Amino acid sequence: MIETKTSFDLSFTDTQKMIIDAVREFAEKHIRPHVMEWDEAQHFPIDVMKKLGEIGLMGVLVPEEYGGAGLTYDEYVAAIIELAKVDPSIGLSMAAHNSLCTGHILQFGNEEQKHKYLPLLATGQWIGAWGLTEAGTGSDAGGMNTTAVRDGDYWIINGSKNFITHGKSGDVAVVIVRTGKKGDSHGMSTFIIEKGTPGFFAGKKENKLGMRASETAELIFDNCRVHHSQMIGEEGEGFIQAMKVLDGGRISIAALSVGIAKGAYEASVKYAKERVQFGKPIAHFQAIAFKLADMATQIEAAELLTYRAAYLKNNGHKVTKEGAMAKLYASEVSVRIANEAVQIFGGYGFTKDFPVEKYYRDCKLCTIGEGTSEIQRLVISRNVLN
Repeated sequence: MIETKTSFDLSFTDTQKMIIDAVREFAEKHIRPHVMEWDEAQHFPIDVMKKLGEIGLMGVLVPEEYGGAGLTYDEYVAAIIELAKVDPSIGLSMAAHNSLCTGHILQFGNEEQKHKYLPLLATGQWIGAWGLTEAGTGSDAGGMNTTAVRDGDYWIINGSKNFITHGKSGDVAVVIVRTGKKGDSHGMSTFIIEKGTPGFFAGKKENKLGMRASETAELIFDNCRVHHSQMIGEEGEGFIQAMKVLDGGRISIAALSVGIAKGAYEASVKYAKERVQFGKPIAHFQAIAFKLADMATQIEAAELLTYRAAYLKNNGHKVTKEGAMAKLYASEVSVRIANEAVQIFGGYGFTKDFPVEKYYRDCKLCTIGEGTSEIQRLVISRNVLN
């Protein structure tokens, strides 16, 4: 049990309020008018990502000395929620860029690597990708087949990664590959690989159910030659690094889930007040009112779990269990709420002319990405049984 660490301030700070207002304004101007257009075309709006960099949202957690905003997980969570309320795809891309690629370099890179890459990533000049998952190794990341073999001062990488956010458009990728025995948690290492490196290229772009404006593609390595200086940390530390990166990354998926749930809920409240059946708004019927009450309560609980995990992360505590709890609960809440939102909208909820159809498609990824719900339960159970 965590002692004397559960209390945290529930009120927004002035900085959080400023971030929330700025992100809302940005989303209304640059994102909302194009949501369905991007979704239908599966278009990844790189220009919008670069604009997010201009307002500090591509390096939220990066210290100012490396070109970042130097903010905390509180502001980070607030920003993701606001983006996800408008378009979860953009929230996902912003979160993946910050937590995974940029976050990995920030947490484990040496000073030379930080000074070289973080200013480019934090300002949005470069888009980052992060590669752990492979076609045959999703939850079982330790069984990866992509290998790196030492050749003097270089490593020769062969294999592929899949389901990689920004796999096609990313300017740089942080990838975890096998340098030792398969299944050995100390048999994997991490490399920073720039776009254009010979033998490194993008493969198939996935045609997805949801989150369609967030690009997902393969990364392919064909005798890709990478200098030893591009390794993050020491040989054999890659898997351990990745698990620690995911601890924090799961907080961002929890925030993404909360944003989706809030977006679906707010649309449902508005519709329930406007939609008239049997002579009165459907919000006046107990069947609908009770749905909205349950939705509001579940969102509140998910948001509290998410901000509690953020609070612990800000204060230097291990968040393996708390991040998994927040991610598990919030992601499953987002699915339930999106489902109820479609039900409240009735037939209109099944059409693309109304917003909840997209939340319904987008939310499911949150129960899969950065560790499935089943993996979160495994992580939580191991922690509570120790």
